[in-house]
Amino acid sequence: MKKRSRVKRLAGFVLRGGRRRVGPAGPLLAPPRYVLFDFDGTLADTFSDGLEILNILAEEFGFRRLLPEEIPLARDLSTRGLMKHLGIPRIKLPQISRRGTEEIGKRIDTIIPLPGVTDLVRKIHAMGFRLGILTSNSEANVGVFLKNHDLEIFDFVKSSSKLLGKGSVLRRLMKDLQLKPRDIFFIGDELRDIEAAQENGVHIAAVNWGYNSSAALSEAEPDYLFTHPSEITELLERFQPKGESVL
Repeated sequence: MKKRSRVKRLAGFVLRGGRRRVGPAGPLLAPPRYVLFDFDGTLADTFSDGLEILNILAEEFGFRRLLPEEIPLARDLSTRGLMKHLGIPRIKLPQISRRGTEEIGKRIDTIIPLPGVTDLVRKIHAMGFRLGILTSNSEANVGVFLKNHDLEIFDFVKSSSKLLGKGSVLRRLMKDLQLKPRDIFFIGDELRDIEAAQENGVHIAAVNWGYNSSAALSEAEPDYLFTHPSEITELLERFQPKGESVL
């Protein structure tokens, strides 16, 4: 058992490009400067469209379609696990990602916010927290969505061109804005969001209304696991002095 565990850790180390994982940051002890959101599955309800697009691209790139009865299994898998399950070659991932973004762009005007998310974002903004988005979708798609739903209150949208590259984009973001890990509270719905945060010592809140299941998210040990947007509001309200901005 210990040998398998060491092999698993070594494999993860190699897949992260030789970067050591810092691990869970623990509970918030002070107000973060930025509340950072993932987009697909966290803010935007793209699950059904994403599945349709995945199967369209399966025909185009020659990997296996995801059948309806396989969806519960898929929600328990990491991005790498899903790639293996469907037979997606890693070398084709950049092309597949670009095409997926193009297809979502064709549907972006029909994409709606997930229940409770609009109120969540507006309440956090009203508390005085700065807001950002870190996504594998395109900045153009996200910009259209925010405009369509009167949510143009984010300080920035940062796009990772690689499905498996959020950790490096998060590091670059912290460097550009001169932020320490404790300055960011990241909210996402996928295992790769947790991985990106834990690579950098950033607080991560996983939400179970998106792509990955509660069980899979819990096993990855996020700092928080939320089932409703109001829980996030309640947490952040503890760090807002009455009548004052957090900034």
